Amino acid sequence: MTDNFIVRPKNADKKEDKSVVMTLRLDRDLQKEFDQLSAKSERSRNELMCMALRYALNHLEFIPDSNEEL
Repeated sequence: MTDNFIVRPKNADKKEDKSVVMTLRLDRDLQKEFDQLSAKSERSRNELMCMALRYALNHLEFIPDSNEEL
């Protein structure tokens, strides 16, 4: 089993139905990488960033300070 972030070309019949607008600042190099992946995958940069954020949350392990309660 792989732990890679896998992106496939967009399926035209799927649509996003819930969204909010947010502002995000990131390095230009990171933006360029998302732009390149967007061109390859036929997905919007926004869609790819949402996928990446979901992946990060699903694979996140939060370790609180020893003084902090859960």
